[in-house]
Amino acid sequence: MHLLGLIALALFASLEVQASNCPTLLNHSLPRLQDDVPQNLCQYSGKVVLIVNTASKCGFTGQYEGLERLYDRYRQAGLVIIGFPSGDFGGQELASNKEIAEFCSNTFNVRFPMIAKTSVRGANANPVFAGLIRESGTSPKWNFYKYLLGRDGRLVKVYGSMTGPDDRSFVQDIERSLRQSP
Repeated sequence: MHLLGLIALALFASLEVQASNCPTLLNHSLPRLQDDVPQNLCQYSGKVVLIVNTASKCGFTGQYEGLERLYDRYRQAGLVIIGFPSGDFGGQELASNKEIAEFCSNTFNVRFPMIAKTSVRGANANPVFAGLIRESGTSPKWNFYKYLLGRDGRLVKVYGSMTGPDDRSFVQDIERSLRQSP
């Protein structure tokens, strides 16, 4: 076997091991908001992951600012926030991924990972939200619902839209999760 074949086999084997160690809720590839390039969420294994369904024209849209502050404050400690733009609630999301990406960047300087516009509830829910709903028994009721996963990839807690990113109890749950090992 030539060198390229050996490299390809080694890479494939490495991906299989990574996928087998990946928590079920993160074991999905979804297109990135900015360019539709598939993102394997297994890359966040071992981190505390906050998953949020977002919308650009919602009364809760200002939460982007607080979410970005949380991300800045705790990302070095292992927090990742993943935004899932959705028009499922009142059609409050912009039409295209390009518009959403520009809005998030220009209005709130969002730098945490964002997935392409998707559905987060019902029969059309993307596989991440379908798993979160199955695991928690709680479907998002509106935009900016939050699902916190521990370093082990398991669901820690679900927070409604009214729980802001600066809510003391919410921040304490994140800090507690960051102190735990996978």
